[in-house]
Amino acid sequence: MKNVELDYAREVVRREAGAVASLESRIGAAFQTAAERILNLSGLGRLVVTGMGKAGLIGQKIAATFASTGTPALFMHPAEAVHGDLGMVTAQDVVLALSNSGETEELLRLLPTLKHIHCQIVALTATAASSLGRQADVVLEIGNIEEPCPLHLAPSASTAAMLALGDALALAVLKARGFSQEDYVKLHPAGALGRKLMKTSEAMRKAERMVKVRPEVTVAQALALMARPPRNGAAVIVDQAGRLRGVFTHGDFARLVLASPEQIHDPVGAHMTSPCRFVRGSALVQEAQRVLHECRINALPVVDEDMTVLGLLDIQDLVP
Repeated sequence: MKNVELDYAREVVRREAGAVASLESRIGAAFQTAAERILNLSGLGRLVVTGMGKAGLIGQKIAATFASTGTPALFMHPAEAVHGDLGMVTAQDVVLALSNSGETEELLRLLPTLKHIHCQIVALTATAASSLGRQADVVLEIGNIEEPCPLHLAPSASTAAMLALGDALALAVLKARGFSQEDYVKLHPAGALGRKLMKTSEAMRKAERMVKVRPEVTVAQALALMARPPRNGAAVIVDQAGRLRGVFTHGDFARLVLASPEQIHDPVGAHMTSPCRFVRGSALVQEAQRVLHECRINALPVVDEDMTVLGLLDIQDLVP
């Protein structure tokens, strides 16, 4: 059997890290110009990212990062572009073209038409002296990076550098735009991350899906309501004005029955937890999750500034 050389694998990581680190000194006037042109896209203008092969795969990720952080962006495959997809490019767009060599034939074939469209061209390439670099409006250089591949052929350090510089560009634009957590949530409504950044008022169970009762209701009546779909682990106790008084949970019921079963006919207010933990409707779900975890509880009433109950945040609704 042939042995895998771990020292060589570590060398690959070191050299890729070195390629990324070398970019810091290259971020200057050209980077600022490129970022400003993307930031100031006018009208219906978008960022159109293009690249062939491995650079194209990096380009797809860069386009996705821009799109997910507030910049309208798409990826255009250069081979498909010359067969009609160039129709997606307009004069209001910025084209970000990726090619380490700057001599990729499929990209160079696009340039005359892109010039005719009068869009702006930003090249992400090794050197401004390349064919792509000479024809671009702005050039972001990564430098002549030697690949750690034993054959010096397979792109790895160069693509790592492209990705890092593309991320720097996207995140610099994000920061300059003042892109907020609320903006991010609007573009990431699905998944655990998007859910954490939602407001509790958006994720909570509202009136028709929660149990909200007055203190004089019996424990048995409260339990009957909690058992109805969608099953609630807690009943929220409110006063006549709808303000929070406390909560009564299945755990409270278990302790009550173990102590004295006949107490099931008592008013629920006599056995509720009061004062209880709650969360404001303006708080983020990630803050509510922290409280649920630290307090080892399964439900949180959601209230407004006047302590009026808006809803209930149940832990089972937060599990992806």
